[in-house]
Amino acid sequence: MTNLFYAVIFGGIMAVGLPLNIVALWILLRHHSLKSPSAVYMVNLAISDLLLIITLPMRIYFYATGNWSLGSLVCVSITMLFRNNIRSSSIFITFISVDRLLAVVYPLRSRHLRTPSRAVKGSVLVWLFVLVMNIPEGLNFYKKASSNETTCFESVPFNHGRPPLSYFYLVLVLILMVINIVCTAMVSWTLRNHLSDSAKVKNKVNVLLIFFLNMVLFIICFVPVSLGAITVSDSSELTPMICLASVNCCLDPLLYYFSLDAFWKKKETVHMTREQMTTQRTEDTHCHRPL
Repeated sequence: MTNLFYAVIFGGIMAVGLPLNIVALWILLRHHSLKSPSAVYMVNLAISDLLLIITLPMRIYFYATGNWSLGSLVCVSITMLFRNNIRSSSIFITFISVDRLLAVVYPLRSRHLRTPSRAVKGSVLVWLFVLVMNIPEGLNFYKKASSNETTCFESVPFNHGRPPLSYFYLVLVLILMVINIVCTAMVSWTLRNHLSDSAKVKNKVNVLLIFFLNMVLFIICFVPVSLGAITVSDSSELTPMICLASVNCCLDPLLYYFSLDAFWKKKETVHMTREQMTTQRTEDTHCHRPL
């Protein structure tokens, strides 16, 4: 009965997260074209979420049937994609927070830092970091999963022997959360005091909501599963935390929405300005036409 409940939860996450992230990725690529650092980080975040979502059908199959017949290699691959999502998502979300901090608090001094090319390089380094970490961890999990290929996720504990990598990832997530807390505090203080060298922000609520969502993602999705990786000995006890962590792929599109709101308004303003300029030119032509 419990496994069936997990199957329903993962099915709901896939049903909500898949269309939201596909639409979000299409909007980012179609309308932003990687022309801003935030857009670059959000595209990578959406890709990370989609990589997690495509593994959910196999999790649903396992928890619905209680059996695994796809072999240990597929099992470990799915497990690693889930872990990669937690790690890459937490880093990209932190990048977005830092980018918003620089844009709001130090708009002029940070222009040479906030470039699409730097964002692309940073994103490539994140993926390389995640892939390099996969090698020792994946090999270790493959050995454990090969001993029992019928139970998959229940036989691949996060903390087998509590390897140093588990502690490293927990410390990494906690450091990233602290960075997000500092960014949130600095932006809130800046918006409240209207500093002269800060950017003029029209929609302060949306800006604060971005940071609020980032904090929610860390507190609910990233920290519990990272902490459970070194405290929980039974893999089945970690499943609820994995469910919570998977919810991040449904919450991330909200982050895109609040970030894209300014873009749509800006686009409308530019569009109206062009129409007004065209109308003004037409009127000027008629006024100066010789009688």
